[in-house]
Amino acid sequence: MAAFAPSVAQTMLLAKARAAGATELVPSAGPDGGMIVNGKLAGRLFVLALPSNWTGEMVLFGQGYALPGGTPTVPTDPIANDPGGGLFKHLYAEGVASGVAAFDKTGIATKSGAKNSIRLRTLAARLGATRFYAVGGSMGGSIVMALIERYPRKFSGAVSMCGVTEGWIPLVQQLADMRGAYNLLTEGTPYALPGDKDVTRSALPVVPPAGDATPGNAFREAQKMKVLMPILALFQAAKANPDGSEARIIRQVAAVGGFAPDPAALGAPLYSALLGMDDIVATMDGLPIGNIGKVYDPPEMNVAEKAEFNRRMQRFAASPKAVAYARLWHQATGRFRVPLVTVHQTIDALVPFAQSEGLGRVVSRAGNGAHLAQYAVPPTRFPLPGGLEGYTHCGFTPEQNIAAFEAMRNWVNTGQKPGPEAVQ
Repeated sequence: MAAFAPSVAQTMLLAKARAAGATELVPSAGPDGGMIVNGKLAGRLFVLALPSNWTGEMVLFGQGYALPGGTPTVPTDPIANDPGGGLFKHLYAEGVASGVAAFDKTGIATKSGAKNSIRLRTLAARLGATRFYAVGGSMGGSIVMALIERYPRKFSGAVSMCGVTEGWIPLVQQLADMRGAYNLLTEGTPYALPGDKDVTRSALPVVPPAGDATPGNAFREAQKMKVLMPILALFQAAKANPDGSEARIIRQVAAVGGFAPDPAALGAPLYSALLGMDDIVATMDGLPIGNIGKVYDPPEMNVAEKAEFNRRMQRFAASPKAVAYARLWHQATGRFRVPLVTVHQTIDALVPFAQSEGLGRVVSRAGNGAHLAQYAVPPTRFPLPGGLEGYTHCGFTPEQNIAAFEAMRNWVNTGQKPGPEAVQ
């Protein structure tokens, strides 16, 4: 393959990038005469996709959650390996540039995701970007909220797909509640989860122990499967006997956690909790949630059984310092001032639809409904081992991802809020 030879205009862009502090720049050919640029800013990886017909518009993309313990990355070529589910290819064809900044660490990374995106925004402005949009999915939706609320003059509009839009406090509470219920209801059964049962700690390590040559990502996938196997076995037993105790356990665990009674909708939150809780506590300098005095109401239990459930449920208190940090970087205020489009599937395996409803309430209390357009789309499913099926997380079609962006972009350009059918 011939080496990439930048045009005169592209060479000037690379010179501007170096002058702005970008290092280790590696340009490569993009489609139709454009350019992909990989590099570092303040030691953090970034990538830019710059079309030859660049309009001056730039999307800064917040990436999703990855299990802690790994190395933060960005897609080397976001056009060929589109992290936006078809959106990046669409942006590029429209003449809209895009950029992705790596986190400082894997795991919970809303704060560094936002700060590194702002650093990349400064670079892009030096290259000629004149209008910026914040876009992201899952944890990237949390980054979008941080960007438009903490940097209100830096963006013209924003899109969150399947995002943690209300905030991490309610979601982490759901993870801990469901893990506690699962531990209690499967105690002494073949379906019990592996490792430490303390819901305020991770159950299993996420990095190989000394002397273990297993690559880190392979090790984490193996740990994830250790968590998932008893959950899948529980669902297989329930499938074989829908009126049995296993099916009842599933309904009770799902109800306590606020997730669907589905193998993926229990599996994904539980492996996130079992493998990620230490990182949550370390990131927020304490536990941002608590359940002292909370009364749980599992279905299909009589009064005595519910009382016993509540007596035995693990109790834990929130750290005020962690709550303050979570509210600062991980909890929406609803006081943004640019058009925001959010899209959630009505059932999602990891970020429940309650995040969309919660944001709606927060924005309503802030009197800011004029800046929010929310869309609910049907869930999708995918095959799982053992003949099971589960709900997807962020299972949008390219058409939905593109429609959400164009609804926001048109809103910015025309001042007209998109209608209820803009994203279907």
